[in-house]
Parts: sequence; structure tokens; C-alpha cells
Amino acid sequence: MDELEEQELEQEELQQMQFDEATVLDTAVTEKYDESQIQVLDGLEAVRKRPGMYIGSTGPRGLHHLVYEIVDNSIDEALAGVCTEINVEILPGNVIAVRDDGRGIPVGINEKLGIPSVTVVLTVLHAGGKFGGTGYKVSGGLHGVGSSVVNALSQWLEVEVSLEGSIHSQRFERGDPVADLAVTGQTERTGTYIKFKPDPDIFTETTAFEFETLERHLRESAFLNAGLRITLDDLRDPEELLHREFCYAGGIASFVEFLNKNRGLTPLHEEPIHLCAVSGDRSAEIALQYNDSYNELLLSFANNVHTIDGGTHETGFKSALTRVFNDYGRTFKILKENDKNLSGEDVREGLTAVISVKLTDAQFEGQTKSRLGNTEMTQLVSSLVYEKLMTYFEENPAVARAIFAKALDASRAREAARRARDLARKKSGVDGASLPGKLADCTEKDAERTEIYIVEGDSAGGSAKQGRDPRFQAILPLWGKMLNVEKARLDKVIGNEKLLPVVMALGAGIDEDFDITRLRYNKVVIMADADVDGAHIRTLLLTFFFRYMRPLIDTGHIYIAQPPLFKVSKGKRFRYAFSDEERDRYIEELGGDCDIQRYKGLGEMDAVQLWETTMDPAFRIMLRVTLEDAIAADETFTILMGDKVEPRREFIEVNAKLVSNLDI
Repeated sequence: MDELEEQELEQEELQQMQFDEATVLDTAVTEKYDESQIQVLDGLEAVRKRPGMYIGSTGPRGLHHLVYEIVDNSIDEALAGVCTEINVEILPGNVIAVRDDGRGIPVGINEKLGIPSVTVVLTVLHAGGKFGGTGYKVSGGLHGVGSSVVNALSQWLEVEVSLEGSIHSQRFERGDPVADLAVTGQTERTGTYIKFKPDPDIFTETTAFEFETLERHLRESAFLNAGLRITLDDLRDPEELLHREFCYAGGIASFVEFLNKNRGLTPLHEEPIHLCAVSGDRSAEIALQYNDSYNELLLSFANNVHTIDGGTHETGFKSALTRVFNDYGRTFKILKENDKNLSGEDVREGLTAVISVKLTDAQFEGQTKSRLGNTEMTQLVSSLVYEKLMTYFEENPAVARAIFAKALDASRAREAARRARDLARKKSGVDGASLPGKLADCTEKDAERTEIYIVEGDSAGGSAKQGRDPRFQAILPLWGKMLNVEKARLDKVIGNEKLLPVVMALGAGIDEDFDITRLRYNKVVIMADADVDGAHIRTLLLTFFFRYMRPLIDTGHIYIAQPPLFKVSKGKRFRYAFSDEERDRYIEELGGDCDIQRYKGLGEMDAVQLWETTMDPAFRIMLRVTLEDAIAADETFTILMGDKVEPRREFIEVNAKLVSNLDI
């Protein structure tokens, strides 16, 4: 029996042990299930028990969501026309302080509960002024849980309400008041000041706020509320105090200009097109500007809430935009009689647009508020776009011609892409005969149990094929220069000989044909060298997945393999190190005087080493690629992989100090 057979046998035994252990655990529940097992959680206890239900996660995303909930309450005051300024501070110890100049949370006694209203807002779920009262016509805080959830998940929270000449203060610890509301001073101003420290018992991963994350969110909020002044101060490091101030008279038109400029894109027309309409207690506002890229960036908001999954307002916008282009094109003979209509993808190529609607009784899907469901908004947005954009084109024929020229180019490229896609579709079936020749497939047919390694180069591919577990691990080697999809239209991407094998192997299609239910592997692992060239390969592949197979990232199927940087050995003893620090620690552990081997390429490892360090599920380290902020990701890909040099240079200069493990 050779070494590889021994490893396979050991792997089978390990998997069987894990299965046996899971079986024991599964069958060990022998307690009876009766009325004593039913728990009722009082007050905010439910929030602390299941925080993910209220803020999405207890990782960095959920941590920052605490700030957004408090700020959103202040923004609701701005929407009501009674707040002009919001100040956010990150204090030493990662304490957050938010102050506004709104009306101040009411402090009078709540008749139903017999305690001050501000105490009710901070300690009772689904309590607030947004459930049919007259305090707010428009509000993003639909569910009324924001302030109380922040209180529940904080080690402590302090509130000060400036109202009717007095400052009213109260302190809470882990959601419970530790003192009654009391008057602690006099003031001539009005507003609410909330200071809180996230609970490390809840946020076990980190309680450290990222300045850039808060900066992006607050800037976005200022764009959506023209004239509202928002400041952000980071006071944690006295030697590096940071201050930002956001106030945009142009509102979402300024937002669109910022998005294009920040990504280094050249607009096709100087001024963004700005459309707005009001119908009763509903309003819609849209800003759009075309640029020289091949990608669209469409952001939609309802009552200042970013609807990342779209909804009725996006549906109305997209359908009307396509109708405007085709009707205008037919009327003014830009589209000839025998020409096909332009598609939605054609008219949105190179489009940057922001949709902002405001309405009473907004219907969002879930507490995360990711999709707007109010059906009446489809017609309002559709009518606005069709009527006013058609008029704009008639009054600005030069702009219309420039935009139409791009759409027609996109249409021709899309037709070429359709032909290429048909070819790719024929080659990307699920039977082995239609798989790429270099693919070493696995024997397991259940996609949930399989993984594919996309490997740089034939040398590393050979080691990976020999070292893998062929039952569930497939290997696809790539070679040669890969296409940068950021600089190419879809027709060039689909027909590319370096990317086509990836499309064929995954079996789920590409772009508008992509269907994740046809995905042949549960894990798609990018395995490249731990050097600059390897980083470039990873970035090119990630750009491809982000632009043309985005659901792979959204649903967590993409992984980055982490091969070790060093092998530290002394005699027959050895360790694999993934950083300089780990290398030094292993040298000390082994007693010094070690033949330190630096791996610059995967091809330098033999099959056994590659399996042990990078592919064995029992010991390997892999990073799952996630998408915390789609806007920031889009911006980064455009800057790093696009045509413009200056934005890339600026990005590198700003982020150079953050680089680790640089290998030139």
C-alpha cells in the first residue's frame, strides 16, 4: 500500500468517526418533551437570546447595524422636517455616541405602562411613534425595534433627551434600567443624545468599529437627505483623530456624480438626469447618469432604507426605462423598422442610477428590509420615468444620441454574446462528454458533497490531481493570461478560451443564463500561489465571478485556498507556517537551527504536501468570500480592474500601509 492509499484509508476512517460521533450526538436526546420544556422570554431577553433575528449577525455586520438603527431614528426626525444635524462619534473603548437636534424622544408617562415614554422606547419591543400615530408620516424604522434592540445588545447605554428646557437622563445595563429617568440639567436646545457600548458577551468576534464602514453608510444617508448635515468623528486614537462631514444640497444627483467619479468613470453627459414626482403621501426621486463602462450600478431606497433586493420601485424603473428607449428610438428613427427592440440589459449598460421613494406604511420583507413590496410604487415610478425621461430626451437630443449610441453597441455585442452563449450552453451540460478536457472530475454526483479547485498552472494542477481525494474533489487547471472582464463586453467574456472551461465545469451558465440550481460543486475553491502573480489570478477570477456569476458569491460558494508560506523542519519533525509570525514561533518550538523552506509556488509542493497543507478538510485553512457591501465591492473592482490609471494609483497610495505579506 503506497502513501496515497494510506492517506485515503485514514481519510475514510476519519469521516466514519465523524459520522459515528454525529450519530451518537443525534440519538442522545432522551429527555421527555412536556410543558416544562416551553420557555417564555420576557422583555428584551429574547433579543439577547437570538440577536441574529434582529440585526442579522453578531459579527462585524451586526455590530455596525447597531449604529445604523440609532442614526436611522435621527434621520426619521429629519424626514419629519424637525432635524438638521446628526453627529456620530466613536469614543475610546469603541463606545458610540449619536446626537441630533430633533424634537427629543417624549419623556412623559406612558399611560399603558406607567413609565416614561423614553424608557418604553428603549426597553419594549415594537414600541415607538411609527405605528399609525401622527408623529411620523414617513419612517425607515418600520418595526419599532431599533432602539430597544441596541439597548438589549449593549453592555450599557445612556440616553439624554433635551426637551422643554431640561435635560432628562437615564442609564441602562444590558437592556435594563439601573436608575429612573431624572432631570440632570437645563438647556435651550432640543434633541436626543444616545451613547452605548456593544456587549462583548454578544459580539464575541469583535466590538471594534471600522471607520470606513460607518463613513460609507453616513455619506450615503447624507446623499439621500439633501441638506442634512452629518458628521463622523473617530476619537479613539488621540494621535490620529479623524473627522468627516457630509452635506449635499444636490441630494441623489450628487450621489450619482460621486459614484461615477469615485470609480474613475467618464460620464457620457455632464449633468445627471434628475426626475421627481409626488402623488399624495408618496414621492419618487430618480437620478441617473451614463458612463463609459460596461456595467450598471442601480441603487434603490425606500424611506432611506437601502433595498438591496430591489422591489416594486425598481421594477417600475426598469420596465419604463426600456419602454422609453424603444418608443423614442422608433419615433425618431434611431431604431429602423427591421431592428429588434433594445433589451433591458442594453439600455442599462454603463448606467449609474439611484432611486429613492418615500411613502407612508412602507411594506418591507423581513426586519432586514431588503425588498419593497408596495405595489402602488410600480405605477408611480413607471409613470415618472416614462413621461419625464421621454421629455428630457426630446429636449436634449445630443445627450439622447450619445446614450443611444452606447445602447446600440451593447445590443450588437449582446447578439454576438447570444451566439457565443449558445455555443457555451451546448458545451456546458452535466454529462462528462461535455466537460473541459483538462478537468479531473470527482466520482461523487451529489453536488452538496463536492468541491472543485481552480488551480493556476499545469504544474500545480498535476500535484493537486495526485494529492486530492478523487471521490469529492475535482481539479481544473488554468494556464496562460486570463481575461480581465472589467475591460471587456459580454461577447468577449463568453467566448474566452481561458474562462470557458470554468463555465463548462461549473455547469450553471453565465450572466442572464446563470442558474445556481445547476451548479455541479458546492465549494468553488481558487487555489493560486502565495505571491503577486497568484494574487492577480485570484483577483481576475473574483472579478469574473462578481460580474457574471454573482450568486456564487452572494450564497457563499466561493473560497480561497490558503497554502502555507513556509515549511519549518528539524530532523524528522516539521511544521507548516502561514505567516512570518507562525514561522518564528515554530522555529522556537523546534529548538532553533531549522532548513526553512519558502514556498513561492504551489508547484514546489509534492502531492502529499499539497494534500496535507491545503486540501485535506481535516486540517486545511480556507477563506470564504463574502459580500458585506455590494457598493464598496463594485467600486473596488472598477478602480482596481478598470481602464483608468489615476483612481488605481490613488487607491494604492491610500491603502499601501495596510498591505501584509507583500512578495515582490
